[in-house]
Amino acid sequence: MENKGSLVNVGLGMTLGSHITPLSRSYIENADVVFVAASNNIVEQWVAGMNDDVRSLQEYYQEGLPRRKTYEKMVAVIMDELRLGKNVCGAFYGHPGVFAWAPHESIKQAKAEGFKAHMEPGISAEDCLYADLGIDPGTCGCTHYEASQFIRSQKKFDSSAYLVLWQIGVLGSNTSKKFSTTQDYIQSLVDVLLKTYPEDMEVTLYECAVLPIEETLIYKLTLSQLAQSNTSLKTTLLIPPLSKIKKID
Repeated sequence: MENKGSLVNVGLGMTLGSHITPLSRSYIENADVVFVAASNNIVEQWVAGMNDDVRSLQEYYQEGLPRRKTYEKMVAVIMDELRLGKNVCGAFYGHPGVFAWAPHESIKQAKAEGFKAHMEPGISAEDCLYADLGIDPGTCGCTHYEASQFIRSQKKFDSSAYLVLWQIGVLGSNTSKKFSTTQDYIQSLVDVLLKTYPEDMEVTLYECAVLPIEETLIYKLTLSQLAQSNTSLKTTLLIPPLSKIKKID
């Protein structure tokens, strides 16, 4: 028997107002309570205009606190409202299922306790990357890794495909307590990549725009220059195919 109350976690997309689906907006507008996790206060204020009870999850992020603890607190407050029989909506920037533990875990717990729960997709940074950089992953393939995981696991990958490394701006944060990285950590990534790619390989640093007034960051440089570059929490590294694969007619 299903409990009274429901949970839906929706995606806000990456750029304010441009990427949200009509269905996701409807869930926000009709929920009893909305929990929002956005990368910008302006985005949170925009969501607050859709519902009278919108609560920010950003306050749970703290420098020095493992992000897993942060995510567990987010899930706890979502579940508290759900157990009161409310229709709860979680509004997360980008896609709620991409690099986002709390949306998956809250839905998992909700279903285990007999509540209706599901996820609505949103436009992710990956989608924006394909559009802004003009690449088609179907041309020669595309491999994605979280940057720190990529280094620690020493994963084998196909260099004839695009390589996308996410979150290089927090590279080396094993405990997820930091919100930045250091030149040494970036250099350690370069050292790993140099086992496959030449040092003059042209790579791209990418950050999609969050606000309509912002410009997308597309910065090309060589692999040897990467350690001296500036990065942020939003920075993604794209490495093009090292060699062309043979097309099948």
